[in-house]
Amino acid sequence: MFEVAKDKFNKIFKNEMSLDEAKKYLVELYERGESAEEIAAATEVMREHSIKLIIPQALREKLIDVVGTGGDKSNSFNISSTVSLLLPTLGCFVAKHGNRAITSNSGSADMLEALGVNLNLNPAQQTKMLQECGFAFLFAINHHPAMKYIMPIRKSLNHRTIFNILGPLTNPAGAKKYLIGVFSDKFLNRIIVGLSLLDTTSAVAVSSRDGMDEISISDITYATMLKNSRTTDFIIDPQEYGMKLSPKVAIKGADAKENAKITDAILRGEEKGAKRDIVLLNAAMALVVDDKARDIKEGIEMAKDAIESQKTFKKLEEIIKVSNSI
Repeated sequence: MFEVAKDKFNKIFKNEMSLDEAKKYLVELYERGESAEEIAAATEVMREHSIKLIIPQALREKLIDVVGTGGDKSNSFNISSTVSLLLPTLGCFVAKHGNRAITSNSGSADMLEALGVNLNLNPAQQTKMLQECGFAFLFAINHHPAMKYIMPIRKSLNHRTIFNILGPLTNPAGAKKYLIGVFSDKFLNRIIVGLSLLDTTSAVAVSSRDGMDEISISDITYATMLKNSRTTDFIIDPQEYGMKLSPKVAIKGADAKENAKITDAILRGEEKGAKRDIVLLNAAMALVVDDKARDIKEGIEMAKDAIESQKTFKKLEEIIKVSNSI
């Protein structure tokens, strides 16, 4: 199954398959449900056709991405991007892969741009950002030129395709650690098993019972972890960590400018409510993935301390400054 899928996706990315044939294959995958092997094969091919960063191996081993599939229609602020800006204050090296809004009002690129981060860096500059700041934004549109062959197919369909899953898995910096939000818990195990077939060292895929591709503050979240080549399923309940469940409206975002204000307020320590809590939860899980925290409880305390000490806001200022002067 892996080799068959790999051959088909190679043809799609090389534009060696007709539009109708490619569309038929993607619809077939969607209707029967993509397997872990097919997800892994398609991920491998998409990575091979991307414009990659040239990164020292020692740094590559440290890279983590916090990213989601989107499509949850929650209209939340940019949670994973806020988490990605927090993590470098705690020793993480975040290669944040993202794009402009597709299924939301504000994509990660839109929000970071509104904050003042320069998005248009070449791969060498992105590597330097990682080395100097522990953070770089990898603008998907600049790293996946072969997607021009796929976009007409995606636009012709009224439902998702496997490419909604592949985006978060195809980090151009070659990140080996992931916190991945997924639009449906049915795909948690398939995505994690797919990553285990590639060169992933540690990963957690999450999908909340209330339909978010994040760890929710409104309900329990289902999660599957890859660690030491083993997979484990578990549930995350915010109430176990002293957090009150909040309605989804409490984490609602708006356009890029408004979402940038929310992120800024969280990182300054000015936002104390559900928005900060959901960032703390997701940051804590990322710290566990990155072996910086033993468990979610310790991760929450680490993230909270980073915010309250103003380290997070100082790091944001550094990222904005370096991205515009590099």
